[in-house]
Amino acid sequence: MKRLDREDVKILEKLQSDGRITNSALADAVSMSASPCWRRVRQLEEEGVIQGYSANLDRRQIGLGVLVYVTIQIDNHSEEDATRFERQVQELPEVISCHSVSGGADFMLMVVSRDLDSYAEFSMNTLRRLPGIKTMTTNFALKEIKPFKGLPLGL
Repeated sequence: MKRLDREDVKILEKLQSDGRITNSALADAVSMSASPCWRRVRQLEEEGVIQGYSANLDRRQIGLGVLVYVTIQIDNHSEEDATRFERQVQELPEVISCHSVSGGADFMLMVVSRDLDSYAEFSMNTLRRLPGIKTMTTNFALKEIKPFKGLPLGL
């Protein structure tokens, strides 16, 4: 784990809010000169703190109106079965996030779909047919109150 100093935090906060910012504008925004700013960004990239750059899309604007949280409990908790499940889930483009969790379920998936019918088809014909599923619970997001906008760096 990298220990972030004040300059790193300022750079990362700015990059999280504007990943397309030029190095010159970034340096100005964080009160640094361009060369040291560029070196810090490169170092953060090389250390894996910055893992890439992407655009934040509005899923509804691109036809993905349904957001679903699915909890899954698997039959067997062997490493082989869990790994097989994880590999298969990674191949499903509808699954935009998957976490191994504690509690009553083994995995929590975030799934997007065009509409309820599309999700029902995906759920019945793909998810439920993954090997080793014991139980599956679906929770539909009714309203997005606080979408992900970046990690809190001041904690």
